[in-house]
Amino acid sequence: MPLRVSIVVGNPRPKSRTLKVAETLVEKLLEKGSYDVEVIDLADHAQEIFAWPSEKMAALNAGVAASDIAVFASPTYKATYTGLLKAFLDRYPANGLAGVTAIPVLTGADLSHSMGPTVNLAPLLVELGASVPGRGFYFVAGQMDHLDEIVTTAAEEYAANLRRLANVAAHVRGGIHSLV
Repeated sequence: MPLRVSIVVGNPRPKSRTLKVAETLVEKLLEKGSYDVEVIDLADHAQEIFAWPSEKMAALNAGVAASDIAVFASPTYKATYTGLLKAFLDRYPANGLAGVTAIPVLTGADLSHSMGPTVNLAPLLVELGASVPGRGFYFVAGQMDHLDEIVTTAAEEYAANLRRLANVAAHVRGGIHSLV
């Protein structure tokens, strides 16, 4: 059974570099053919994101909550993530992302906010019940020419963290099968 993967991008500009970074991270992290991915480019839903209730937004939120892995990506705005991403995440109740492995990703103009995904976005994802397998990933947008190399390094770090967690899970009382 393939992994369910969601990519949620909070860039107000559709088909952004932030989206490309997030998609590349998934491609470098996971074995080709081992997952199904749903991409939610929130720029495509900006007209409805603040509509309460919204069946369409509720369905998108439910799909992400049912994911095995979700990448939440945003450009850096005011030293943190966009309001568009925050509005999407605000739709979840407490523990609404329980069982989801979440990877926070921010892009920015320079390294001045490189801790942003770790100190700003990761705590929100954890508050919503997600597990974050390491520090957040920050990508300097001016380095798009080196995207594959930089993202491969980040993917290798996440992969190593996930393998260590799998090893621990194999030794949890009741075994790994009791966790699934």
